[in-house]
This record gives sequence, structure tokens and C-alpha cells, in this order.
Amino acid sequence: MKSKKIVSLITTAALAFGIISGCSSSKDGSSGSDGKQVIKIATQSPLSGGSATLGEAIKLGAQMAISDQKKAFAKKGFDLQLVPYDDQADPKKGVSNAQQIGSDKSILGIIGHLNSGVTIPASEIYEKNQLAMISPAATATDVTDRGLKVVNRICARDDFQGPAGAEFAVNTLKAKKIFIIQDKTAYGSGLAEAFRDAAKKLGADIVGYEGITVGEKDFNGVVGQAASKKPDLIYFGGVYAEGGLIIKQARDKGLDIPIMGGDALDSSSTVQIAGDSVKNVYLSSVAGDVTKVEAGKKFADAYKAKFNKNVESYSSYGYDATGILLKAIMSAIDKNDGKLPTREAVSQAVRTIKDYQGIINKVGFDDKGDNKFAKVFIFKFDKAEYPAVQQKAISK
Repeated sequence: MKSKKIVSLITTAALAFGIISGCSSSKDGSSGSDGKQVIKIATQSPLSGGSATLGEAIKLGAQMAISDQKKAFAKKGFDLQLVPYDDQADPKKGVSNAQQIGSDKSILGIIGHLNSGVTIPASEIYEKNQLAMISPAATATDVTDRGLKVVNRICARDDFQGPAGAEFAVNTLKAKKIFIIQDKTAYGSGLAEAFRDAAKKLGADIVGYEGITVGEKDFNGVVGQAASKKPDLIYFGGVYAEGGLIIKQARDKGLDIPIMGGDALDSSSTVQIAGDSVKNVYLSSVAGDVTKVEAGKKFADAYKAKFNKNVESYSSYGYDATGILLKAIMSAIDKNDGKLPTREAVSQAVRTIKDYQGIINKVGFDDKGDNKFAKVFIFKFDKAEYPAVQQKAISK
């Protein structure tokens, strides 16, 4: 999925065939309620399938931010609207949706994606349309290393998250023999490689490095391989749909050792799938526990009241990413004498954000669109209950 050839083929195919799918919406950008000019914010995240819990959290966070700022935009003469797209955690679907988003001129920015493997090809379409994208969650290094002008993220990169997890595994958990499983996606393989390389440098012996296929249910084969190597720790690079099953099947084979993963295990669905087996599971996450700060507690309460759901890992980052985008749009409106700004002006305004106080973290974009203030957090499941307990916060 990290291959530039694959990205190019997906993007070229979408451009050639004009693939259109997703939400239906008017494209004239003329007027909304009370004759106000419409400004739309799109979200792209998985709203169905194996990653839907995290994808919906991004959408709901964005929805809450738009609700909070709707009146401020109405005073300027604009009707602020959310248009959510389901990318199904699938690169082809993400590109297809990106094509439709690009053609709707009333859309001035995108919040998403969750998955790096979807972000990378879809963002090529956004770049062509000068359409600002802010991801709350895409951690692969290739997301920003390509140097696209419209691509930004508020979360940490895998070359920070992977080594942070490895340092904790080796120096705190004292793991000497580590078996690694990864799901062969841009996210899972990239994170696993970063973890592996850092763990080796710290002196750990990598006794296995195996890939699985997304969508599989039976992991007894790879779990059996792991058991035969008698590791001190199993590391998984991938999403909770497979991770939860691997945890459960490893415990069934008597592997009571620590199991560790990345931010895609930071979900209530990990607990739902793994059950009691989730005890003694650690994870690194690029999103912190909102209840650790007063603003986060208020956000969690408001989120629960609005949606009748508890916050997930990326709920607050969906909110923050949208807040940043709306700040950039408002700035571009003011610079344009109160008139609707161009997409290019909004993209430029996003990249100039240097000191935005989010619910947990500050956000300030560097020249590539990475957040200079991004942190990595380590969590542990002590019981079958979400969220896990935050162990530490790590700054670069």
C-alpha cells in the first residue's frame, strides 16, 4: 500500500473513469438556509466495516465542532454544513469519494482519513483540487513526506510512535524476545517496521516477523508460530478487528505474556472482541486520555450528551482537526473582505497555523504539514474495560 506505483494506478484509474460515489449533494454552492451561502466540510473515514468504531468517532468529533461554530459562521452570512463520506477503509473507495468531493465546489476542506493506506492515494486528488485535508489519525510517514501542499495531520508519525512503543517494551516491560505480527497495510507494516528497527537497536531479539491478511478470522497458525518461539512479548501492527482476535486466540493458546500494538487498538471494539483476554495488553496511541485535562472532561460530557456515546480515541482529534480547519476558513473569509474564500486560500491558511490549543495537545504545522507538538501515549488494559489506563505521555 505504500508503493508509489499502487498509489499512481489507483489515482489514474479514478481520474480516467471519473468514479463518482458517496454522498449526494448539490454542487452549485449557492445558498442554504435563510439564503446564506453554503460552506461544506467533508469527512472521510470508515463508517462501515472493521474500522467503523474509530471512523465514526472522527465524524462525530467533526460534527460536534461544526455544531459549536455554526452560529459564528451564520453571523458572517454562511451556512456551515457537514457532509460525511464512508471510505470503508478501502483505497479505491477513498479515491472515488475524493473525486466527488473535489467536484463539489462548496466543500472547502476534508477531515480524514483514519487509514494511511486510504489517505495516501486520496490526498493526490485533494492536491489536484487545492483542497485542504487535516487527518486526525493517519500516521504513516508517506502521508506527509511526499510534500503535498494541502496535506496535514495533528497526530504523531509512525517513526515516532513505533520507537516510543519499542522503548517502553524493551526498557519498561523488559522484553528481550519479541514476535511481530503485521497486517501488510501501509499503516500496519509501517508501524511494525518502525517498532522492529527501534527494538533491535535497543538490544531486543526479533524472533519472528509475520504478515496476516485484513479480514481474516482464524489466526491460530501465526499465533502457533509465535508460541513456538517463546517470546517475552507479541507486537501487532494493525487494526482492532484483527488485533482483538489475535489477542483472544493468543490467550487461548496459553500466551499470557504482554501483547502490544499501536493506536488502532485504542478503541472500545478491542475490548468487545477480546473480552477478558485484553488484560495485560499495552498500546501506543497518538491520542491521549481526554479525562486527564479539564477541557477534555467537559468535551467527553458534552459528547455523551449529544450522541449518547462515550468518546473514543479519535473523537477529540476529529473535533480539533475540524476546529483548525474552521479557524483557517474564518481567517480566509476575513482576508477576503467577508466573501467566500478560494480553496487555495484555505489550504494556505491551514498550513500557517502554528499554535492552536486543542483539547489535549497543541497543534502547529511544519512545512510538511506535521504537528510539531504531537505526542505519543502509552496505555495498558488492566481489565476488560475501555479506555485503557494511560501509563505515560511522550514528547519528542
